[in-house]
Amino acid sequence: MSTIFKPQKKLGEILLERKLVTEEQLAEVFALQKKLGRRVGQILVDKRMVAEKDLQQALAEQVHLPYVWLRPGIYDPDAVFLLNKETAFRLEMLPIIKVRNDLFVATRDPQAIPEFDEIESRTGLKVRPVLACRVDIVKAINEAYSEMGGISDFVGELESDFELLDSQIPDDYTAIDEMAEGSPIINLVNSVIQRSVKDKASDIHIEPSRTKCRVRFRIDGILYEVMAPKIEMHAAIVSRLKVMASLDIAERRMPQDGRIQVHTHGRIVDLRFSSLPGIFGEKIVLRILDKDQSILEIEKLGMTAANEKTFLGLLDYSHGLLLATGPTGSGKSTTLYAAINHLNSIEKNIVTIEDPVEYQLDIVNQNQVKEAIGLTFVVMLKHILRQDPDIIMVGEIRDRETAEIAVQAALTGHLVLSTLHTNSSGGAINRMLEMDVEPYLLASSLIGVISQRLVRTICPACKTQYVPSAELAETLGLRDAGTARIAKGRGCRECYDSGYKGRIAIHEILTSDSELQRLMSTNPTNDDIEAYIAGRGIVPMQEDGYDRVRRGLTTPEEINRMVNF
Repeated sequence: MSTIFKPQKKLGEILLERKLVTEEQLAEVFALQKKLGRRVGQILVDKRMVAEKDLQQALAEQVHLPYVWLRPGIYDPDAVFLLNKETAFRLEMLPIIKVRNDLFVATRDPQAIPEFDEIESRTGLKVRPVLACRVDIVKAINEAYSEMGGISDFVGELESDFELLDSQIPDDYTAIDEMAEGSPIINLVNSVIQRSVKDKASDIHIEPSRTKCRVRFRIDGILYEVMAPKIEMHAAIVSRLKVMASLDIAERRMPQDGRIQVHTHGRIVDLRFSSLPGIFGEKIVLRILDKDQSILEIEKLGMTAANEKTFLGLLDYSHGLLLATGPTGSGKSTTLYAAINHLNSIEKNIVTIEDPVEYQLDIVNQNQVKEAIGLTFVVMLKHILRQDPDIIMVGEIRDRETAEIAVQAALTGHLVLSTLHTNSSGGAINRMLEMDVEPYLLASSLIGVISQRLVRTICPACKTQYVPSAELAETLGLRDAGTARIAKGRGCRECYDSGYKGRIAIHEILTSDSELQRLMSTNPTNDDIEAYIAGRGIVPMQEDGYDRVRRGLTTPEEINRMVNF
């Protein structure tokens, strides 16, 4: 790649001329650039001082290149397929048109010389960069390759070890399957499910829009678009999934829930089906419940040695209330399942109340809430107390009555485990008090609270190390500032170019003692509880996360994204 750009103006000057930034903002960014070693433009976008579109237009003026708004119809299919989809995603570049021996390529970085060289070696053409926004490039790559054969490539990956289990297709639906035999719909649906299991996705989203149907996987808590079939295929995909879930395919106006069980990759996987009618059609979400991928051992929860010892100590109690807290998707249920699996033995009667039952455990009496017939957490909990339980797991404490019965059960000789939606361990105490649980009863029953988050781990395939800034090193508590290294992921095909693959939990564990019991009995404020926790010397969740950063498991950005106190 021989093209070298010699800007005549500085980027800051152009932004000032366009009145996109102020002198004060530029001074702040230049100071950050010295500390972080990052580009001025990237800092401006990250700080939301300048929109990416405005930055790219200013950059185009600086290096004398055209700026383009990528949209369907602006790129030539023949040019697009000069580069395969995986390479386009990795480089975040899209060929848009070929003129003789020149290939015009949309990019956000006019100085990406190694990437241009790679494209030239792959295509034999001279790269001519055209600037565009990153979000437009990624969107265009998805649309371009999906519209031009991506579906056949996707279905082509289908392996032979896929079987639908317990399918009871009504006679009226037989004709649909017969019609589908001559189409790629069955193979397409099967391959989507199979790929999601292979990629360890937790959910599949199938959502229609005006012009296309979008298929996205939630992997490690983040949604990634994997394909975008034409909108004409959406109704057939939905019908096929409803047939697999033994639901009414003629009902499109009301939401439906169902269950699909498949055998793939040598194991049985359950999928919870949920449909929701929208203005362009039904949106489908499939929750993937793969027991083989679930963590059912405390040793595999990723706790520090100190936290694991504390948690096991709480499980040794014969009675009391133990709460797991955190937002939705923070791994609370997994922690409780691991606890139940640890406590499980033939000598104990363990009963659970769940909504829904996600994983089946041996010897454990698991029960599912059915609110449609009045079988709520409260009703079931009252009856379970007559079943001579030793340990009770309540999937979630949602209201005052459930909270009161759980506390009473803990006071009458049962070990009760449950979850709450709060951001911190101290917040769990306040939430219980806000539910009008008597302070003296909570003080007598609560034995501990474990607060947690799930953070993404660095992809091992593209993991690299770097020396953090002095400020960041101080924040992380690194002793050898200036020489100490931490890790990050560059982004590759294995991790959908995110730099992350897999997740671990970070924790904060609060145990009850006589001082906390006295504090709870006084109906304390949140500030009172947080002051008590700070005085106890409990390792905060953020510090627990920074420990994972120092060990090279995750990044400071991921910890700060997930921990919001």
